[in-house]
Amino acid sequence: MGKQAPSIFNDVIGPVMRGPSSSHVAGAARIGDLLRQLAENQLKKVTVDFDINGSLAESHEGHGTDMGFACGILGIPLTEPCVDRYQNLMEESGIELQYRIYDYGAEHPNHYRICAMTNAADTIRMDAVSTGGGMIEVTALEGCPVSALGDTYETFFLISADETSIPEATRVTEEAAKEISSLENLTVTAGEGICAVNLKTSSAMTENEHAAVEHSLSAKWNIKKVYCMTPILPTHSSAGKSVPFKTASELLSYNEDKNLPLWKLAVLYESIRGNTTEEHVIAQMHELVEIMSRAAAEGLAGTEYADRILHVQANKMQEKQEKLVPGSVVNDIIKYITAIMEAKSAMKVIVAAPTAGSCGCLPGTLLALEHSLGLSREDTVRGMFAAGMIGIIFAELATFAAEVGGCQMECGAGSGMAAAGITQMMGGTAKECIDAASVALQGLTGLACDPVANRVEVPCLNKNIVGGMNALSSTNMILAGFDRVIPLDETIRAMLDIGLKLPLELRCTFGGLGKTETSLRIRKELELRRK
Repeated sequence: MGKQAPSIFNDVIGPVMRGPSSSHVAGAARIGDLLRQLAENQLKKVTVDFDINGSLAESHEGHGTDMGFACGILGIPLTEPCVDRYQNLMEESGIELQYRIYDYGAEHPNHYRICAMTNAADTIRMDAVSTGGGMIEVTALEGCPVSALGDTYETFFLISADETSIPEATRVTEEAAKEISSLENLTVTAGEGICAVNLKTSSAMTENEHAAVEHSLSAKWNIKKVYCMTPILPTHSSAGKSVPFKTASELLSYNEDKNLPLWKLAVLYESIRGNTTEEHVIAQMHELVEIMSRAAAEGLAGTEYADRILHVQANKMQEKQEKLVPGSVVNDIIKYITAIMEAKSAMKVIVAAPTAGSCGCLPGTLLALEHSLGLSREDTVRGMFAAGMIGIIFAELATFAAEVGGCQMECGAGSGMAAAGITQMMGGTAKECIDAASVALQGLTGLACDPVANRVEVPCLNKNIVGGMNALSSTNMILAGFDRVIPLDETIRAMLDIGLKLPLELRCTFGGLGKTETSLRIRKELELRRK
């Protein structure tokens, strides 16, 4: 099928979740969910290895990986209020779960090397990565390289063969699969003494279709295992779907004779990408904005949660108003971003946008603008679509994983998206939205990810607020006629280049503010509090 174009609802605005980090909690949950599917809900023991040089070795507990993965293998949605009771739930399930830290040369900082045993004493080996913003990829099954993103139905026939059998296995499977109308893609890959025959379909294969493929393969090879997965992402993928643009330059070229606002271009893009109607896409975004609004309201009302660094502060913006530098929009942005970040830290339901660590910047900024300027919810939804389109371009050209490129990929990306959203809400053109995003991103290149006490709270709140302020100033600069100088596509590519050159300890591990004396003290206090 090849690389699929990003989706606003898969890659950018979402997932809807509880917990501190989308890469760690939501990504882990999705990986755990796919493992649970492979085991047909019969898991008995699961061992997960993290590479000592990756992000997860240091952060898997504090950033919520343990929680997310446990919920995934238990089949508990991350919107359920019980997710932070995952340790008790695991004990009740009887599933044994073990994490090990090794130096095994993982190529990705968020790599999972998994070995599981089922109640029937079958062994499952699976490799996967959390690629940022809750997106994941299964990269190997039983030692065979594969690629499963959770956006299609997957059927894997593992046969006793070697790489010399790939052409014949492909031919045999293609012949057997001719009657499968929902077939999207077929690949055969080889490991050591085993080949993985992978059929991606838009709907689950029928018993007859499954039997036909199995019969054809078993006539020539011993079928060692058969694995099936159902989609876990909100937007499914289909072969042959060609989106009209994926970069800013392509979008502007497409729009040259149409003069459409960015939000309409985003709706058009997502309807084509998801093979659905524009009305359905707009309804989806309304639902997400409503969840964001509820998170802000919960934060403004005050939240309580013992296991966190920061406590209620959003209300201080109102209580100390007479002492603040005047500026209703600016101070509302600070208040709303803080409220959403506090809701996240209190395990309330939030929308990762584009990640959980940066979940305050974009929605907090746009909701504050709606409140301060008396704009409509429809204006906010349109702003969110404009932001989502910038996120699509960012996902296409870079990554949302701080573990790969630092916090510029999370709060930085959120700021660029927010700048486009504000510009849309203020009536800006598609080009002005894109230019505002570029200016915002240029102001945050090289932003490190250095969480205090191994938590996604400090300096995450500060960086979300900085992102909102940066978005506001970038919008005003462009609407006033400032020159953005560097085009958006070039800016994003430069950010990725910078991010890949950041030291490992500044990419969501244990550096910067995270290794200060105060950070170490807070971390120890939190660990003692949990005992």
